[in-house]
Amino acid sequence: MRFIDLRSDTVTQPTQAMRDAMYVAEVGDDVYQDDPTVNKLESLAAETLGKEASLFVPSGTMGNQLALMCQTGRGDEVIVSADCHIFVHEVGAAAVLSGANLRQLSFPNGIYDAKRIEKAIRPDDIHEPKTVLICMENALANGIVVPVEVMGEVYSLAKKNGIAVHLDGARVFNAAASLDVDVREITKNCDTVSCCLSKGLCAPVGSILAGDAKTIAKARKYRKMLGGGMRQCGLLAAAGMISLNEMTKRLKEDHDNAKYMAKRLSELDGVEVDLNSVQINMVFFKLDRPDALTDSLPARMLEKGIKINGCELGEFRFVTSNEISRADIDYAISVFADLIG
Repeated sequence: MRFIDLRSDTVTQPTQAMRDAMYVAEVGDDVYQDDPTVNKLESLAAETLGKEASLFVPSGTMGNQLALMCQTGRGDEVIVSADCHIFVHEVGAAAVLSGANLRQLSFPNGIYDAKRIEKAIRPDDIHEPKTVLICMENALANGIVVPVEVMGEVYSLAKKNGIAVHLDGARVFNAAASLDVDVREITKNCDTVSCCLSKGLCAPVGSILAGDAKTIAKARKYRKMLGGGMRQCGLLAAAGMISLNEMTKRLKEDHDNAKYMAKRLSELDGVEVDLNSVQINMVFFKLDRPDALTDSLPARMLEKGIKINGCELGEFRFVTSNEISRADIDYAISVFADLIG
C-alpha cells in the first residue's frame, strides 16, 4: 500500500536517478580521503555554498555539532534562538560535546533582531563567559524564511565584535528558492553552514558542513571522533550530488503545493492557517476542536493511507515533498475534512 506521508520532508525516497548513480558509484576509503565520489561531492558542495571546503557527514545534527566543536571552547557562550534546532532538537549535544553554554533569545516569528543580539554579547568581564559564536537558521523551523538583509545585519555585528557565525541551513535551499536568490547570497552571511541532503533534496543519508579549509580539517578529525568516518560512502555521496545538481531546482514545486494545501485547509470550518507564514514546504495550522478528536487524528488518517504527526504545542504541521502531488493533497484534505466535520 502506498502512503501519503505528510509528516516531514525527511521521509522522501531516493529518486531512480539516485539509485542508478549509487549502483555504479566509484568508491574508496573516505577516512583516507580516497573515495573519489565523496571528494567530488565535497568539492561541488563547497562551490555551491560559496565556501573554501566542505565535509560530508551522516546527519544535520552532526554537522551543526561539529561546527560548534570547531568554533567554541569549554565554557564559551553561543547565542541562539530559543526555538532553533540546535537548542531544541539536538539532545543537549552542545553541553556534552563542546562544553558550551547556549544563550537563548526569543524573537517574534523567529526573525532575528541584530540589536538584541548585540546587547546579548558578553562584556570582557571575569565573571561572565565569552561570547564566541552566533548561530542562525534559514529557513526557520516554523517555515518562515529570514531575509538576506537581516542575516547581513547579524553577520556584520558579529564581525565587528570578532565573533564567528554558524548557519543551520538544513533547508537553506528552500530558503534560497523562496527568496529567489542564489544560495550563496544567504551563505555569504556566515562562516560555517550545514545543509541537509536527506530532507527535501531526497538523498537517503547525509548532510554537508562547509566553511574555511582550516575549520573543515578540524571538523574532519572531530567527525572521526564521533564515529562519523563512513569508509566507502561514495555510494551515498553519489545520491548527494544529484541532490545538489538537480533536486535543488525543483523545490519551488513543493512550496507551491504547500501554499495550495494551506489554502484548502483554510477553507475548512474550525481550521486556522496563517497563509502568510507558508513560505517554504511546511504548513502549520490549529484546530478549533476537542482534544479527544485532535489526539485521534493521526491514527484515523493512517487508516485512510495518510501519515501525519500529532499535534505539538497546539499546532499540526503538514509537509510537502517530492512525492506529494496535488492529487495527494486533494485526497488528504478530503479525508481530513470528513474526520473533523
